Amino acid sequence: MKKEHRQHTWLRLFLWAHAIGVAIFYIALWLRTAPARDEQRSKGSWQRPGTKNTHEGQQSTSAVAEDFVSIIVPARNEERNIRRCVTSLLEQVYPHFEVIVVDDDSTDGTAAILDEIARLHPQGNRLRVLRLHELPPGWAGKPHALHAGVQEARGNWLLFTDADTWHAPDALRKSVKRATEENIDLFTLGSRQELPGFWDRVMMPMAYLGISMQYPSRLVNDPNSQVAIANGQYILIRRSAYDAIGGYARPDLRSTLLDDRDLAHVVKENGFRLRFVDGRDLVNVHMYRGLEDAWRGWRKNVFLGSRGGLAFILLELIGLPLVSIAPFLLPLLMPVFRRGKVEASILTLLELGPLLAYRMWIDAALDVPWYYAFTHPLAGAVFAGILAQSTWRILTGKGVDWRGRVYYQTQPEEHTEFSGSELH
Repeated sequence: MKKEHRQHTWLRLFLWAHAIGVAIFYIALWLRTAPARDEQRSKGSWQRPGTKNTHEGQQSTSAVAEDFVSIIVPARNEERNIRRCVTSLLEQVYPHFEVIVVDDDSTDGTAAILDEIARLHPQGNRLRVLRLHELPPGWAGKPHALHAGVQEARGNWLLFTDADTWHAPDALRKSVKRATEENIDLFTLGSRQELPGFWDRVMMPMAYLGISMQYPSRLVNDPNSQVAIANGQYILIRRSAYDAIGGYARPDLRSTLLDDRDLAHVVKENGFRLRFVDGRDLVNVHMYRGLEDAWRGWRKNVFLGSRGGLAFILLELIGLPLVSIAPFLLPLLMPVFRRGKVEASILTLLELGPLLAYRMWIDAALDVPWYYAFTHPLAGAVFAGILAQSTWRILTGKGVDWRGRVYYQTQPEEHTEFSGSELH
């Protein structure tokens, strides 16, 4: 009887310790990731697309009239997205820019769509298409495509953006204006996520939780902090800064699958100014379509993107279920408290209150319905599986696949020599 009593007491103590730990985790996470006041004020100064201010538009146009921007879009089998992306870029209300789409050996209808846009769009003369045929050894696909695009670029600013994005007409004008006024070398925007499906709304908030936990914007924007990241969906960088660091031709950037984070790290490490701001009114993106696509997409990044190395990965694999799944299992353990209904209620509130509050805060920022907060344990289980598989595949040399290519294999598949490119 005494043994049973001791076990019961230790279980209660464990549940209280876990509940307090979960509460501290989500409160600390909110304090770490909530935007600073100056960032919130800065966001308010961005004029929403669709509003008009002629005086401001005249001022900003004259302020940046001398800056020519080369917009570079890497595209590999993007027939579902490329028309909307390129059309929105060609319709930017900015005087001096060009759009270079790097067709990275696409096998679908991407090339035909690009030819049609160049031929029929009123601003089609601004569009150039660079066609790559083979990936040279030692390169990952996206860094190589961006590098090839830069070689053809004429601008003193470079804008790297993805084919699954689309842009408000004044996105480029506002970005160049702000980067110029604040003397920023790499200016990157957080984008609005289009999340139409069930799995989109389940997984993206958890992805944001992980990214913002490791790369909080206040540290990214602090020049005295080593934390650096950029959003590859919208990176505006001075050509002089890009050339000074060696760009994606650097040996440490050629093969990276985290081209945005690693570029930002090199930029900041070399003393250039980095700024990451909320651009949800200016840039939109639809990253993945369905669970399988999202699984593959996040699998290529989650192991490599963790800042703490293998030790932190192991901590994540243990901790993620404890802070995302276990709290929702608490009601199943209520019999442990027997007649202590008040104690059980307090414990439940302590465990789930901060968790649901934080998740609903992220959901609101992503325009996800509030009730998706209750899918948090499902998201935790899925991401734990993705992280485990990503870790296993890379450590065992099996590699991760993306867009028909496999990376980080112990014995990589042989690549055919690069046979050049064609510019149209």
